[in-house]
Amino acid sequence: MFHSHHLRALVYLNHLSSTPKCCYLLHSVNPFSAATTTTTITSDSDQKSFTLSYLTNNCGLSPQDALKASKRLRFSFSTPEKPNSVIAFFKTHGFSNHHIQSIILKNPELILSNPIKTILPKFQFLASKGASPSDIVAAVTRSSRFLRVSLEKHIIPAFEMVRGFCPSDQKAISSIIICPASISDIRMKPNVQFLLDIGVNSSSIYHLLSTRPSVICSTDLREVVEEIKGLGFQPSKYNFCVALLAKRGITKSQWDAKVDVLMKWGWSQDEILLAFKRNPKIMLRSKDKLDAVMSFWIKQLGWDPSLLLAAPDLFGFSLEKRLIPRASVVRYLLSKGLMKKSASLYTPFNLSDELFMKKYVNCYEEEASRLLRLYQGKDASI
Repeated sequence: MFHSHHLRALVYLNHLSSTPKCCYLLHSVNPFSAATTTTTITSDSDQKSFTLSYLTNNCGLSPQDALKASKRLRFSFSTPEKPNSVIAFFKTHGFSNHHIQSIILKNPELILSNPIKTILPKFQFLASKGASPSDIVAAVTRSSRFLRVSLEKHIIPAFEMVRGFCPSDQKAISSIIICPASISDIRMKPNVQFLLDIGVNSSSIYHLLSTRPSVICSTDLREVVEEIKGLGFQPSKYNFCVALLAKRGITKSQWDAKVDVLMKWGWSQDEILLAFKRNPKIMLRSKDKLDAVMSFWIKQLGWDPSLLLAAPDLFGFSLEKRLIPRASVVRYLLSKGLMKKSASLYTPFNLSDELFMKKYVNCYEEEASRLLRLYQGKDASI
């Protein structure tokens, strides 16, 4: 059932639509301006002027944004009744002035819609699947385009397809909140079928839907898939999905910036590609995280960067919570000859907390208290 304040909005707007014009204008909710023009305008130029004036004075758009928005309207308008009802509807459903301005700027056509017939049913549908009022505000603000498509022909079939890969309605709604444009994108269904046809499993598609569903709606999805396959990733494996996220989920400039950071610390292009093949998540880390781990490993520890190349998983660990405290212990053990120099430097960082304590702290009885202080950051740190 839809939320009570949504029902109150419906009653309120029905009341507005049945009220005589003069009374309606007197009582209309205008959250942006107390001044509302009531003059009836007939000429095309006057209508355009009124539209610009309304978008600027009543909706809070800048003159430049108002002009852009007006050019995307199929028809200008000469009275404030319809746009006022749309604004009142959004305000009643928890949208702030800033939210409404963003919606109008992205999809100005909505200001001339009938909110009861075209918008409310979509809100009701999302709410029936578990979306909260704040979820709906977030989804519409992020991408209001889906409010313009058919509920029966587009939104419900798209939701049902997404739901087929998700364990619950709530998980499906979460995916839609992340990328609401996906439920109105005609590319989603054929692209999902394409991924299934080449061997991508349902769990990987669910991961894409729950992480970055916009990747599935990519116009160049097939080209990126062929590129990833050419690197040796198998569609049936989880890493294929991660590689797809890395290749399509970040921009070229972001990718290049991360490559530049790794090359700054001595890696070649071929070595970066090799690390990506071993664990594509490395390119999903921020360039600052890549730089920080490299700096810590090479400058502070003095260790060989090729160790990171062999184990790019290390870039996924927290510096403060895992890398620094464990490195303190490992470096101490190496300095005391309690750990062979030929021993793996990757293993200590990859273990669970319990196993790390067992294998690298508690097993050295005479040094256990010192090692524990190092691990807790209470002793001389590196």
